[in-house]
Amino acid sequence: MTVAEEIAKLHELHARGALSAEEFARAKARILGTEPIPPSSFPVNRLRRTTDDSWIGGVCGGLGKLTGVESWIWRMVFVFGLLFGGFTLFAYIVLWIFVPREGT
Repeated sequence: MTVAEEIAKLHELHARGALSAEEFARAKARILGTEPIPPSSFPVNRLRRTTDDSWIGGVCGGLGKLTGVESWIWRMVFVFGLLFGGFTLFAYIVLWIFVPREGT
């Protein structure tokens, strides 16, 4: 079955009411290979500052939980960035301000 035939069949099912508009859009995107990532699965949306693995603001602990990389490695990255240019200090402060704490 060609892509055009599959989409035509989906359109027919949608027209008969067998598929909702959302189901039709998801199935069509799957066939075309352009299935969008749902917003809730974006990793940035799951980033939270930790309360249990926190030295200053909990940013490195949150990054560790999100990425699966130990939080001490994130701390080293921020320290090395601070020593070699200082750009990570700005990044840390921005994350500290805008990333919500766990449980909120």
